Amino acid sequence: MHSEVVASRSADQRDSRESRNGNPHLDAVSLAIIEQLQQDGRRPYAAIGKAVGLSEAAVRQRVQKLLDQGVMQIVAVTDPLTVGFRRQAMVGVNAEGDVEAIADALSDMSEVEYVVMTAGSFDILAEIVCEDDDHLLDVINKRIRALPGVRSTESFVYLKLKKQTYMWGTR
Repeated sequence: MHSEVVASRSADQRDSRESRNGNPHLDAVSLAIIEQLQQDGRRPYAAIGKAVGLSEAAVRQRVQKLLDQGVMQIVAVTDPLTVGFRRQAMVGVNAEGDVEAIADALSDMSEVEYVVMTAGSFDILAEIVCEDDDHLLDVINKRIRALPGVRSTESFVYLKLKKQTYMWGTR
């Protein structure tokens, strides 16, 4: 028992180092824990521990560290249509000036679920989830287009969601 705790601590210490790009270094055990949770976010820590060779307590510590570092989130993924959000759209934004300031402002909007700065036709892509078309129009016309530095937007309204998955695994 004592050696398992010590081994877990040294593995946790190795796991907490940062890689050269500033992201947390993830060892094989942490990657395996992430994959277990991607398969089933409610999987018991004891079952994960069995699969990855750690105690339940060590898995609990690893998961908490991964959450604290922002490596992963454990959330309930819903179908927006079934919970009252009947309109989704991806909005491409062309910007002037500081793209990060616009991305930050978009990130602060409750309707915006996803923001990415891009290279190509748009400077930013933002996924928006709204109750209806009027709500979507209000968000785009009165809030996004009103942001300083937004030159233009193009909206891609979702007609039907065919695939939504978060099972890309780890590398």
